[in-house]
Amino acid sequence: MKKAILARKVGMTQIWDENGVLIPVTVLQAGPCVVTQVKTEETDGYKAVQVGFEDKREKLVNKPMKGHFDKAGVPCKRFVREFRFENAEEYEVKGEIKADIFSVGDKVDISGVSKGKGFQSAIRKYGQHRGPMTHGSKFHRHQGSNGTSATPSRVLPGKGMPSHMGAVNVTAQNLTVVRVDAENNLILVKGGVPGPKKGLLTVKESAKAMN
Repeated sequence: MKKAILARKVGMTQIWDENGVLIPVTVLQAGPCVVTQVKTEETDGYKAVQVGFEDKREKLVNKPMKGHFDKAGVPCKRFVREFRFENAEEYEVKGEIKADIFSVGDKVDISGVSKGKGFQSAIRKYGQHRGPMTHGSKFHRHQGSNGTSATPSRVLPGKGMPSHMGAVNVTAQNLTVVRVDAENNLILVKGGVPGPKKGLLTVKESAKAMN
């Protein structure tokens, strides 16, 4: 991987291409990210670039992180992430990674935490069937029998049960960048991406594009 950036999800809209075709897009506020550390095989055993995103008040940062930012000579940041760049040696501490690292037509993988839906039934979460709602039935939205017969006489692992839904890490793969606004640090990608508005996202060069 050679390209990646942190972003905030702004929301969805639609644009038209040069042929007049309507394209649904997600708008991302991508960067600017500041390089806070460059890791090399000689010092750390692997190549990576650590970046910070969004300023944070100094009083809200703990002492170890404040010392880390002071050593790099950069303002305190709210989010710190690490990218395994093959060309890590090309980056310098205090350098910036902006939206223009990507170009129109690039394929990207976007990761984020999906919207939380709270505690949901197996009908909502897994699409299981309900019972009859009329003719005296007393079985409506209950899950039914969860166990098995005398052997093995237990509920098998992995069975769909009522539980918490959403709020998990999700990656949308192989999305297409359709527009880049370098001046305002905006990236428009075709289709939807995980998470709510203002959610933190990681935008990386698509693994399929690298193969």
